[in-house]
Amino acid sequence: MELETLGTFLKNRRDRITPERIGLKTFGVTRRVPGLRREELAQLAGVTFRLHTPYP
Repeated sequence: MELETLGTFLKNRRDRITPERIGLKTFGVTRRVPGLRREELAQLAGVTFRLHTPYP
């Protein structure tokens, strides 16, 4: 599976779920995009946000 295809798949899955649906606290009030933010995904995965962010 190509990395771009995998990235698209994961983003699609992340967009389908809300923090409230899985029992996470929300970060901030306004949401500009649907689904989980990177911080929330990192919290769910048990890693720090910095580890989840790709290096340049």
